[in-house]
Amino acid sequence: MATRHFRSLFDVSREELDHLLKSAAALKAARGAHDRPLAGKSVAVIFEKASTRTRLSFDVGIHELGAHSVTLMAKDTQMGRGEPIEDTARMLSGYVHGVVIRTHGHERLEQLCGASRIPVVNGLTDRYHPCQLLADLQTLRESFDAFADLQVAWIGDGNNMAHSWAAAAARAGFTLRLASPKGYEVDRGVLAQARAEGASVVECTSVEEAAEGAHVVTTDVWASMGQEDEVSARKAAFAGFCVDEALMARASKDAVFLHCLPAHRGEEVSVGVLEGPQSRVWDEAENRLHAQKALLAWLLGEDG
Repeated sequence: MATRHFRSLFDVSREELDHLLKSAAALKAARGAHDRPLAGKSVAVIFEKASTRTRLSFDVGIHELGAHSVTLMAKDTQMGRGEPIEDTARMLSGYVHGVVIRTHGHERLEQLCGASRIPVVNGLTDRYHPCQLLADLQTLRESFDAFADLQVAWIGDGNNMAHSWAAAAARAGFTLRLASPKGYEVDRGVLAQARAEGASVVECTSVEEAAEGAHVVTTDVWASMGQEDEVSARKAAFAGFCVDEALMARASKDAVFLHCLPAHRGEEVSVGVLEGPQSRVWDEAENRLHAQKALLAWLLGEDG
């Protein structure tokens, strides 16, 4: 039987996603007072990029599931001195029961998966951020009755978060509206796969069109890690793409705002929206813990 990995939401079925979200809700309600399904197991968590929420949520979650978390900063390991990632994968397969990696190029994740005999979880790559989307979907379930009725507006860069929302649209069944500046659109291959797998995705010509009547408005920073030399150009290109009170006023009255964090107040989102009554970003951040616990218990536990 092939080893199961979690590289993107395309790796789970709609039924599996529903199972994960129900499990995440139960784990959140339990507040740590639950069984330890991963007792006696170990999980390696590898960082090739800086992290706050991913590191904390996985470390705490692995502990609460009864397993031992081994955090590796790649620069301090032989990986940082050029050891092939495939060799690292083979070694880890004999030491631990699962691997989480937060890295740059998506091909590094694929190489790790290809050589690993144990489950690998995508903690973030430049192509997808699926663990964040699990938390986002859990947050939406706390606010709305059904995904199929939702209109989700993505305002901003066609980056790994936008790609993950496209994959989520294919699995959860909501309609995704995309508004990105010219030259910063979602990858055409990702969009084609999402649509081929049933996603309803609308490419909008303006942020106003995307937000009109939307139940969810979401965004991300204009320049991600590794794009520091593009900050000035991106600020110019993304002028008019700030999610502010006027844009939120176009959305549905019960609309919520999401952001994966960290947020640049006054750039991609106004202070009033981020800190306002429609914001669910702090619930969203907390749900990283519960959604990832559900994922790890599913991948590494007896029900995986």
